[in-house]
Amino acid sequence: MAGIFGQQVGHHRRAVHRDIEAMELEAAKEILAEVFRIDLGEVEDMIYSRLQEVHPEVRQEGLWPQEFWVESQG
Repeated sequence: MAGIFGQQVGHHRRAVHRDIEAMELEAAKEILAEVFRIDLGEVEDMIYSRLQEVHPEVRQEGLWPQEFWVESQG
């Protein structure tokens, strides 16, 4: 019984972690939209363009890598 409960708790933690990451990503997109005075669709396009520069192998629409980062210049 403890094994089943432990699995459920672990699954819940992963789900909460993903929800928090999704919320952080959405907040970051909203900040970018406000800073650049563009709509969220343009932010998505901007991120996708940058993604293709860094990872040209990602070509299919809607296909995102497991991780995404931007290296600072300077």
